[in-house]
Amino acid sequence: MRYAAKRDTNEAEIVAVLEKIGATVERLNDAALPDLLVGFRGTNFLLEVKVPQTGRLTEVQKAWWQNVWWSGQRAIVTTTEEALREIGAIK
Repeated sequence: MRYAAKRDTNEAEIVAVLEKIGATVERLNDAALPDLLVGFRGTNFLLEVKVPQTGRLTEVQKAWWQNVWWSGQRAIVTTTEEALREIGAIK
């Protein structure tokens, strides 16, 4: 039996801000993959959302992040500002 992925408490706020600036956001539900697939200005980004100070990668997430085969945009973010910076919406 597969259970729904646990979402970090700050994820909803980050998604709302990203959508407000015109980004498209898809929540991913695979335990190993980052939480969000974000499209912005013709570029796709994978964002892993973690709660500041307490959020940690699971073992399966660590394995994915350490993989060298993924060559696209990816980042771990804890705040809306970090998410906006990672997609190039702010400097």
